[in-house]
Parts: sequence; structure tokens; C-alpha cells
Amino acid sequence: MRTRTSVVTLSLALALTAGPLAAPAFAAAPPAAECTMDAPDAEALSAALDGLPNADATAALVRVGGCGGSWRGSSGVHDLASGRAADPDARFRAGSTTKVVTAAAVLRLAAEGRIDLDKPVQRYLPGLLGKRFRPITVRQLLDHTSGIPAGDGLGTTFEEVYAHRFDTLTPQRVAASAGAKDPEFRPGKQQHYLNINYTFLGLLIEKVTGRPYASEVTRLVLAPAGMRDTYFPGTDPRIRGPHNRGYQRVQRADGTTELLDVTEWNQADRFAAGDMISTTADLERLITALFQGRIVPESRMKEVFAVPADVTGASYSAGGLQRFEIEGTVYWVKSGGRYGYNSAIAATEDLSRTVAYSVNSTDAKSADANPVVTGIIMAAVK
Repeated sequence: MRTRTSVVTLSLALALTAGPLAAPAFAAAPPAAECTMDAPDAEALSAALDGLPNADATAALVRVGGCGGSWRGSSGVHDLASGRAADPDARFRAGSTTKVVTAAAVLRLAAEGRIDLDKPVQRYLPGLLGKRFRPITVRQLLDHTSGIPAGDGLGTTFEEVYAHRFDTLTPQRVAASAGAKDPEFRPGKQQHYLNINYTFLGLLIEKVTGRPYASEVTRLVLAPAGMRDTYFPGTDPRIRGPHNRGYQRVQRADGTTELLDVTEWNQADRFAAGDMISTTADLERLITALFQGRIVPESRMKEVFAVPADVTGASYSAGGLQRFEIEGTVYWVKSGGRYGYNSAIAATEDLSRTVAYSVNSTDAKSADANPVVTGIIMAAVK
């Protein structure tokens, strides 16, 4: 029962080119250790994907790897109209898994001496935060202890934001609206996971490099990880290349429900917090390259797993990841959720088990655990 409770809790958390520089010193890949993980449970994983499409999801793509072996699977449909099989190599909206890429880029720039994690972000981005804000360090943005409140959006309900799905809300406007409010709490005293922290980090990357966020993180993170099918669409509402359609379940006035196609959507306001489009193979490459020390230099690798020790209940690290423990095994996790799409990456620090999935959830922003997601997680961490 404790294991199931932990996994359900985890599933809830999982449901949101410049000129050459001096080469940083990267950590060598950790030496091979005796494998303590069994091979992925193929039968349980296959069962978790059975029956799609259903009321909770129209498709699912899963990759489980590690020292015990690997498993790949897909289920469901490319789209409801044709009913043809889901593309196992499809691109999807990766949502907040983008934060791992943003954090890795910031840590690389810190290793190059271009960002000081312990200096106030106000020094880098003067004028964005009002005078009511105390100094907020870059590190406090990374681990969500800044106290900056959420910025304005294009609505508070699905109906409102759907009506504006092709409109552009710039990250600069989002950041300015947050900076005009009162702080939520004194920096470093609490941990509150909010996109706004990574919106500021994306603007910081642009300020110190003089280049667009997408260009810099491609150079610093995507290229070293070999993430060839990952990109940032900006104001383009489409998903380029092969992809499975995303749907949102909505209720009609007569009480019946329908599945609304939400594949096309301008996500510019998500920016460095959640604008990425990726594949399960690329997400697997990301977590593997990151934990092997091939993205963040050795001098900054400890930050990837650094959860603030003096903040009660903290679980998010400066690497954009969340710490979960299941029966004594620690997993480092990041999820993402955009309408029509849930995704996540998870791994043990020694990479004895890795998980990457995309689920075309019919209610991707729900606060309740999606049964398909829960089933995948329970099967993957066995």
C-alpha cells in the first residue's frame, strides 16, 4: 500500500549557435557498477498501455531503460478521425520538462563564469522586479524559492485560454506582470513551484548571452545531448514533423462531453518554463547525458541534485528536477503537462533505471492522477 501511495503521489507530480567558447571540463561517465535493477517488466508495461484510446488517453509512448535492459512500447491512435496507430516516434508538447533544459543551460553558463548563482537576478535584469522584492538569487529561481508570484496569463479556465490559443503573450509581459505584484514570501524561506521562476531564467540566458533563448539552449544542451528532434516553436502553433493529435475533454451545455482537438496552440508564454517540443527518445537522451556529466560541467554537477536543505518540505533541485523516494530508491523526476499532452522523464542518479513517456491525456491539466500515467509509473519502477 505504501508503494502504491508513493507511486500515485509521483504520478500526480508527473501529470506539469554562438561562437566557440573554451571547452568546459565535463565529468567522466560514472564507472559501471553492479546492476541492482531487474529488467523492465515487459508484461506489466504492456498491460499499462492496453485499451487505448479510452476515456483518459488517446495514445501513449513509453521508453524504460537502465542497466537491466530496455523496453519500448506505444499504444493508441494517431488521431480519432482516422483511427490509425499512434506513431511511436512522434513529437509532442513536452511542457515543463523544458525546465531541465533551462536549468542545465544556466549551470553551464555559471561554469563559464557568465552567471553567478548567488548574485541577485535584479543585477542581471534591472527593472523587472518592483522595489517590494528583496534580492533574489539565480539559485533561488532554479529551485523555486524566489517568492515571485505567478505572472498574468490569457485566462484562468480552459474555455478562456482556448479562445486565445492563437494569441501571443510574450514572456517579457508575463515577467513584468509578476514583478508588479507583491512577493509571495521572503526569498529562500519557502519552495513554491511556479513557471515564473523559469521565465526569468530564460530572460537571464538571453541577457547574458545576447542571443535568443532557443538558440542558446540548443547549443548548450540539445546539441551535446544529441536531441535532434527537439525544438522550441515560439509563436508557431503547430507541431512540426510527425506527431499524434492531442485532445481535451470538455463538457457541453447539455451535460454530455466531447473531445476537442487542441493540437495547434501558441505556447510562446511558456517560453523557458514549458515551450519545448520533443520525443521520448530525445527525453531519454537528455536525462542520460545529463546524469553522465556530458551537459553540465563537473564543477556544477552537484547543483543538479541540490535540494535546499533549510526549506521545510522542499523537493525541487537547482537542476529543475524533483526528488522522489520509492521503497528506498531515489528517482529524480520532471514532468510536463500542456493541453492534450502529458510527458515526463525520471531516472535514478546512477541511471540504473530511466523512464520517458508521453501520454495524450484527455484532461492533461487535471489535478487528479491520470490512470494511464499511474499504470505506466507503477510498471516502470517495479
